[in-house]
Parts: sequence; structure tokens; C-alpha cells
Amino acid sequence: MNTQELLSRAKAAKAEMALADTDTKNRALLAMAEALIAHTDEILSENAQDVKAAAGKISEVMTDRLRLNEARIAAMAEGIREVAQLEDPVGRVLSRVERPNGIVIEKTAVPMGVIAIIYESRPNVTSDAAALALKAGSACILRCGKEAHRSAKAIVTALKDGLTAAGLPVDALMLVEDTSRESARELMRARGYVDLLIPRGGAGLIRACVEEAQVPVIETGTGICHIYVDRAADQDMALSILENAKCSRPSVCNAAEVCLVHQDAAKDFLPKFKKRMVDDRMANGLQPVELRLDPRAAQIIDGATAQEKDFDTEFLDYIMAVKVVDSLQEAVAHIASHSTGHSESIITEDAQAAKHFLSAVDSAAVYWNASTRFTDGGEFGLGCEMGISTQRLHARGPMGLQELCSYKYIIRGQGQIR
Repeated sequence: MNTQELLSRAKAAKAEMALADTDTKNRALLAMAEALIAHTDEILSENAQDVKAAAGKISEVMTDRLRLNEARIAAMAEGIREVAQLEDPVGRVLSRVERPNGIVIEKTAVPMGVIAIIYESRPNVTSDAAALALKAGSACILRCGKEAHRSAKAIVTALKDGLTAAGLPVDALMLVEDTSRESARELMRARGYVDLLIPRGGAGLIRACVEEAQVPVIETGTGICHIYVDRAADQDMALSILENAKCSRPSVCNAAEVCLVHQDAAKDFLPKFKKRMVDDRMANGLQPVELRLDPRAAQIIDGATAQEKDFDTEFLDYIMAVKVVDSLQEAVAHIASHSTGHSESIITEDAQAAKHFLSAVDSAAVYWNASTRFTDGGEFGLGCEMGISTQRLHARGPMGLQELCSYKYIIRGQGQIR
């Protein structure tokens, strides 16, 4: 099936999805979760082929994003079940006004229509995106990168079994067969077919969608996330947060890429930081973090010399840029110049410093004494997530069901004329 035919079939399915009631959608989701578990062997077999084909072509941390196992498939199924338990956003009255003439105006949430998602080598996005789009009453078109295509196809095959079991149109979930750049461009240009396009991937993919798309796009994902260790930081807390934010899963967009340290704390903190992130990890057989140091940090600890581009790079690896700053204000200014607007954190016991940071830093998620790794739909109580929006219009931060709806005004009268 070529991409144009796929677009036409998804558009035809969106009307039926918009009319599906909550019970039917939830029944479909639960059946999709069960089908995912039932197809575990097939999915793992196809995933193994993807991993083998990608060997030597992508980094180990990116391979970890691609690789599936029984536990990860079970987690994907559980994510779908969690979406089924969430309140249905469709039909929710967002506001209600009764005018003096008796007309009642209700601003009401409605499905987006056809949601297309372009993503790279993360097979779990396949089930997350499908579950959220379908629960929000929309048809869903998935276009994954070539590295994950076999895995995604096996997952979609399983999920379609769930749709069929619940009596929903199987064309409400479509996977683009063509993994060339041209198929991505077709989705970007599919006016009249795609109501919302969401790119999930690296900076190049997101930039291409923002610059080339002729359909509405939500900009997501790229995460140059900062952690600022203030002069009044609890340093043990800072070390724990930094290791979690950098090392728990370095290949994801909410992993920290830059550590900023106040000059008053730097001489005491940075040797502890190097010991925790480099020496202790090596001693424990763990991957150490490569520290790329600005000149002031390099006077205190050993590490690689940071280049200017290192403060504008989403490493997605065990690499972290480190800079010593004179003040809280300099930290905020650095973030304003280099951040992608994703997630930033301040570690401090000074409530006034925290208040200034939380107000002055203009990112989708801003933390006080917590890891940036919490910027996630599941951690925010949204079930799965469609992505992390780094823009300001319509949706910002983790996108769940509510962000996948539009709205319309429903007006009820009794013969009023103007």
C-alpha cells in the first residue's frame, strides 16, 4: 500500500473513530494490550533482526533504545492499559457560558482527526502513540525509521487484532511501509489528510518537519537539558540527581546534557562530581561519563576540553558539558542562550534562588531539587505520552490525551436571532 492510499484510508476511518464511545475505545485498548503480549515471540523475532541490521551503524545507547525484551513489551502493554483507565477527553466541556439572550455556549473537546507521527528507532513509541491517538478519538498514521521498521510492523499487526476485536476500523491505525525520506515528506505535505503531525526524534527530523510541513506540526523532543548546582546546594543530593539525570538512560530527551556549577561551590563540588560520575562508575564496572570542561572547571578537575558546540549539543550518550558560572543570573542567561526549552533543574536549599530560577527559566518543565528524567507522560500521570512539546502554542511539555484533542463550540438556542 503506497502512502497516498494509506492517507485516504486513514481519513475515511476518522469519522467512525470520532463517534466511538468510551467503552468501545477502552475495550479496543485492552484487547490491543492482550494482543501485544500474545504476539511477544513474533515481535521479539522481528526486533532481533532490526538490532542485527543496525549493528555497527548506531551507538550502543541508541541500540538500547531499539532493543526489546519481554519486560519492555509487558511495559508497553501496561502503558496501553493505563491509557484505557484514563478519563476520555472527547466530549469534555471545557467551559460553559449562558448569554443574556438564553443561548448556551459550550466549548467542547473533540478529536483532532488524523494524527501522523514520524519517529526514529524507538519501537515502544509505536504502541504509545497508537493508544493515545485512538483513545483521543483519532485515526493514527505511524512512520518509523528504517532501523525499527520490522519491530514496528510486528507491533502494529498485533494492535490491529485488538481494534478488530472491539469492532473499530482497522484502518484507524496505519503504518507507512516506505521508510525513505520521501514518505516523510508526503506526510508533511498531506493537507486535507493529516490534521496534526508530530515528529519524535533528533534535531534534524524535527527541524525538517518544522521548516517543510504544510500541515500543523507540534515541535517536540530535542533536549539540551541543564542542571544548575547552586551555591546553596545540598551537594550529596546534587550528585545523586546528576547521576540519575545523565546515566539512568542517556539516550532519551530528558537526560541532562549540561551541568552548571556556581563558582562558590565549584572547588568543593567538582572533585566529588568527577569521583561520582567517572571514578566510582569505572570502579563499579559501569560506563563512566566523559566530562567536557570549560576553562574554569578544567582548573579544578581533569577532563576533556569543552568546545563551544558542546554547550549546544544533545549528546544522547555518556557525555556531559560542565561550566562554572559566577551567579544564578549567569546560569539563567546561559540556559536562555543554549537550551532547547525542554527541561532544566536547580539544586539548592535557597528558596529565593529557586523561586527566581523557576520563574526566569522559560522551558516546558522546570525543576527544583529533582531530576530532569521525570519529564515523561507516565511520570506526570498522563499514562503514555505522544512526545514532549517544546513550543508554546496548543501543547507544552508531555503530551497526553487532552493535548491530542482540539475543541469546538456547541451552541444551543430556542429560536434566538441576531
